Amino acid sequence: MGLSYELARRFREVVLNGTFIANTNYKDQLDGLDWKLATKELGNLNSIATLSQHIHYYVKGVKNAFKEETLTISDKYSFDFPAITSSDQWGAFLSVFWSDSEEFAQIIEQMPEERLQEIFIVEKYGTYLLNIESMIEHCYYHLGQIVLLKKHFV
Repeated sequence: MGLSYELARRFREVVLNGTFIANTNYKDQLDGLDWKLATKELGNLNSIATLSQHIHYYVKGVKNAFKEETLTISDKYSFDFPAITSSDQWGAFLSVFWSDSEEFAQIIEQMPEERLQEIFIVEKYGTYLLNIESMIEHCYYHLGQIVLLKKHFV
């Protein structure tokens, strides 16, 4: 298996279906989670829903950048989301999160390996490889926060 395949597998591991690194993943933690618990706040910490939306913001934004070769997201908006106020809204968000995540993984999986060493959009962002690896690490970072918040609430 090539590097593109392995990177896609690692991304799916943290978001959609793995247990090797953290013994869990986003889908495992969020599917079936009541929207009221997902949006519950603890002091000045971000809620589970906000952390999940934050990760989705980057997954969707970088996925679109891979497809369109232009980056339209900005860190300053990465925590700005409308409030989730119902089970239907939470479920709809999760559905889009899983769909965008799988599409992101498929794009990585099909990426020619020589592209991994190319500059991602502009030089200051580094290579495609750096951005994919950073996405995986960023996902794990916030997954840990979600697990801790969930343990506190449940």
